[in-house]
Amino acid sequence: MTKPLIISDCDEVLLHMVAPFKEWLEEGEGVSFHLKGNNFGTAMRWADSGEVLEQEDIWRFLRGFFDTEMHRQKPIAGAVEGVNRLAEIADVVILTNLIDAHRDARAQQLADVGIHARVFTNQGPKGPALQAIMDELQPSKAIFIDDLAQHHQSAKETVPGLGQLHLCGEPMISSHIDCAHKAGHADARIDNWAEALPWLLGELEKEAV
Repeated sequence: MTKPLIISDCDEVLLHMVAPFKEWLEEGEGVSFHLKGNNFGTAMRWADSGEVLEQEDIWRFLRGFFDTEMHRQKPIAGAVEGVNRLAEIADVVILTNLIDAHRDARAQQLADVGIHARVFTNQGPKGPALQAIMDELQPSKAIFIDDLAQHHQSAKETVPGLGQLHLCGEPMISSHIDCAHKAGHADARIDNWAEALPWLLGELEKEAV
């Protein structure tokens, strides 16, 4: 019999990303980062002029961060312990929106903080990637954890029966992002692992009843 499966995002679910990205930009790249609302694009401005960065510059800095600065990312409180507790009763894999060239670095980054899991990379909506994972692993039950509402919508529309938890562990952005639970695309919204872990364990235990 196959085990249940946890499919978890990484950035802002397991590891902080926006906070160290902001620190790096403001430390030596001449860019200020101030998020107002949930528009990530307008948060980045040239420090000297105050002008919003062009899209190509935003992507260039994001690529640069993941090329050389992933060591700055620290675990979300409770995430390492939470994932390892889940791994006692379920398979755990990571679905992260990074280019394929960053897959091994992401896996090593997670291993370095104590999370040993297979990493799948993806670009764009996550629904098709989730379906591919489900088709390959054929779990008895699966729960998807992500911090962004659009990925929960994609999952809901693509993978019937998938459990979904909206979790954003970064206080800098958690209050600004749309709620997938309110939109009807996630089963719950919990932004800390202290409460998320009991919820996840409860959902997994339902399979055994």
